[in-house]
Amino acid sequence: MQDNPLEQPKERKRRILAIDDDPEVLELITATFEEAGYEVMTAETAEMALNLMNDEGLPHVAIIDIRLPGLDGLSLCQRIHDISDVPVIMLTVVDDEDTVVKTIEKYAEDYMIKPFNPAELTARVGRILKRIGDFSYTMQAMIQIDENLSVDFVRQKAIINGRPLALTPTETKLLYILMQNAGKTVLTSYILARVWPSQSADENTLRVHIHRLRQKIEVAPSRPRYIVTERGAGYSFLSPADALSGAP
Repeated sequence: MQDNPLEQPKERKRRILAIDDDPEVLELITATFEEAGYEVMTAETAEMALNLMNDEGLPHVAIIDIRLPGLDGLSLCQRIHDISDVPVIMLTVVDDEDTVVKTIEKYAEDYMIKPFNPAELTARVGRILKRIGDFSYTMQAMIQIDENLSVDFVRQKAIINGRPLALTPTETKLLYILMQNAGKTVLTSYILARVWPSQSADENTLRVHIHRLRQKIEVAPSRPRYIVTERGAGYSFLSPADALSGAP
């Protein structure tokens, strides 16, 4: 059985995914972040990036150019955010005000104009990762929670006792946010803002999706082990300590 990713040490490298059709930019990003202690994946097209994530899993932060051949950078952001809450920094020559504002409002945590300062980019990534907090396991293609449950975010499926079950995009993103904060209470307001950033959703909407997700991944949905309701606050996901101890 593979190691439980929740057990990975806190100093495990964070993963950066950089997508740019300029090989020199990718070389600079790779050298900069590897020197700073990060694991780096690169792709020259959105399609290559999607294939990489299929094979290797999601990154902790994505650095994306808007102008990509084929599927553009904003469309790639939407694909990523349909199933996860991976933070994105747009790194591009596009500097018109409307695009910058739209991109930050809808797609990205941050926006940088080329040519860029590598030290500044590293600092901005570090700031984002501090906000994320102790997301200590590296995103693998298939994340094993315990002997009963594994999750593949990119392919939107869970493996429950060896049986694969499809997850909807909303269920996948919801599970990602809860797992990202494993062992902590995630406030209802935060979940609503991250899962439905541009839509009208309320606590009842969230409660319905939590119920459906529990029906899929919990052995006993009426006595949930993985997704616990924190009354009056929000929800929490199985903590790393509970995963290792096997506690219900």
